[in-house]
Amino acid sequence: MEKQFIIDDLALGESWRLFRIMGEFVEGVENLHDLGPAVTIFGSARIKPGDPVYQMAERVAGLFVKAGFSVITGGGGGVMEGANKGAADAGGQSVGLNIKLPFEQVPNPYANLKVEFKYFFVRKVMFLKYAAAYIALPGGFGTLDEVFEVMTLIQTKRVKPFPIILMGSDYWSGLLDWIQARLKPAGLISPDDMDIIQLIDEPEKVVAAVKRIVIV
Repeated sequence: MEKQFIIDDLALGESWRLFRIMGEFVEGVENLHDLGPAVTIFGSARIKPGDPVYQMAERVAGLFVKAGFSVITGGGGGVMEGANKGAADAGGQSVGLNIKLPFEQVPNPYANLKVEFKYFFVRKVMFLKYAAAYIALPGGFGTLDEVFEVMTLIQTKRVKPFPIILMGSDYWSGLLDWIQARLKPAGLISPDDMDIIQLIDEPEKVVAAVKRIVIV
């Protein structure tokens, strides 16, 4: 009887967790459904203000706002902070989708629309659902995870083929070379799968590339 009680108690906890997940989806949709054209900018939380990568994020976000886009980030420090700062300073909608973590992730002060999440996968849906382009600056495991997930969804035609642009040739070229040398010859990806992504360093050219595809 005691064992059965423990199992039932665990099952009840799992059931209630579903309501929390649903609540996060509802909160995300309610906050973002009127956002309008937007780009999501990915990148490391560990980049410091003054770093060229931070400045690049700030610059490209400001240019996107001037081109009529809102800017979405993960709401934390580093590249996310730089992008939110650039968007806010340009007078645009600066969205921070913060994730609750026991370390590292602290909401930055530059997001003028903040939504907080407990579950990574709910947050990822919001990154994807409300953006018309995805810009990735240098980052760690989290950035790579986000980039490859978007690539996979476009590859499998689960989402529209919106632009994915990688900024920072020095950072990304080794990874792209490895994909070309290992995955493509082995037939592990299709010959045209690499067309999903673009490598562009200049912020002005990044914005122009998105505007050629996305009408604001």
